[in-house]
Amino acid sequence: MSGLKVLALCGSLRAKSTNKALVEYAIANAPEGMQIELADLSELPFYNADLPAKPAAVERLLAQFAKADALLLACPEYNYSIAPALKNALDWVSREPNNELMAGKVAAIMGSGGGMGTSRAQYHLRQVCVFLDLHLVNKPEVFCNAFANTFDAEGKLTDERVQSLIVQQLGALQELALRFKN
Repeated sequence: MSGLKVLALCGSLRAKSTNKALVEYAIANAPEGMQIELADLSELPFYNADLPAKPAAVERLLAQFAKADALLLACPEYNYSIAPALKNALDWVSREPNNELMAGKVAAIMGSGGGMGTSRAQYHLRQVCVFLDLHLVNKPEVFCNAFANTFDAEGKLTDERVQSLIVQQLGALQELALRFKN
């Protein structure tokens, strides 16, 4: 598939987020024909249907979703669940008529955190994605322990096993997108 546009959302707003480092590695190692853009979620207000107009940050995110063929979701784990920034972004976009900016798109999930490496949050996110009518890459799963010498002192991903899983996952995302396009 040529020209696959992937929108990445990172649920952590920290500048030195290990989840952002996973996305940065994905951007730098995307397969031929795939372009990954990272959305900025830092200025999104909490979803509120009572706002008289959509804030500019929301309009920017909606425009990015409209151009995207696929999604890459970097999912931190907060209290065994999805980080609020990621869930909030999905909530804003899902409120468009008929969920037109997400329904039927393909997506992949990755995450970096402690212990089990965001596995609980990722499975919770999968439930949300079912409702949003997203088609998820099932394998490989990318669960990364952020505290097991996976990143260097500057915060760059150095673990070759995780690097390989990301490359494989991007290939699977590209393949799934091609299947759904035909």
